[in-house]
Amino acid sequence: MPAGSQLLLLLPVASLLLQAPLCRGACVELDPDTEAVVNEGFKLSCIFCKMRGEVPAVASVNWFFRAWDETKFSHFYSYEDKRAQVIDQRFEDRLGWNGSKNTNDLQDGSIYLLNVTFNDKGTYQCIFSRTLIYSNYDFQTTSNRTIMLNVVPKRTRGLASILSEVMMYVSIIGLQLWLVVEMIYCYRKIAAAGEEALRESASRKNSKLLP
Repeated sequence: MPAGSQLLLLLPVASLLLQAPLCRGACVELDPDTEAVVNEGFKLSCIFCKMRGEVPAVASVNWFFRAWDETKFSHFYSYEDKRAQVIDQRFEDRLGWNGSKNTNDLQDGSIYLLNVTFNDKGTYQCIFSRTLIYSNYDFQTTSNRTIMLNVVPKRTRGLASILSEVMMYVSIIGLQLWLVVEMIYCYRKIAAAGEEALRESASRKNSKLLP
């Protein structure tokens, strides 16, 4: 291929490479985990993706908790203007910000709970407040996330995880059986071809010996 044609083919690749640093990571709102293990850490996930990435915005996150034996929610954590505040003494020295870093334009409002206890079982609410800043006006949006947290003494495996592992082993065994069948088929085919070649060779020798 001429050098000029190669250069033309490389131009789109170079263009993509130059634009790659400008791209931002995609934001995906996933269902949070709902089972924590006592004496371990647990991430309380709260993600509120911004649909208009080009519009500047500021956001704040407030967390509320209602224990399994309580009837009202209590405000226990807030994050705004890059500052976190633990409000409920039950969570003192046990919470850490695990969301968007070094920005007021938050999309991830997750927090991390240390040293989980059975008293942490209950309902958690994350209220995400965002203000989109347009040239002529501001637009406010909110999003609520609810997590029904269960605390267990030791980690248990979910049904989906067990089924996934079973299917993996079934696939491996099936593949091995297919390979064995294929090897037997190939061996028989090669053996039959070898026998046929020997018969043809013997037939040629006999034909040469005949007057």
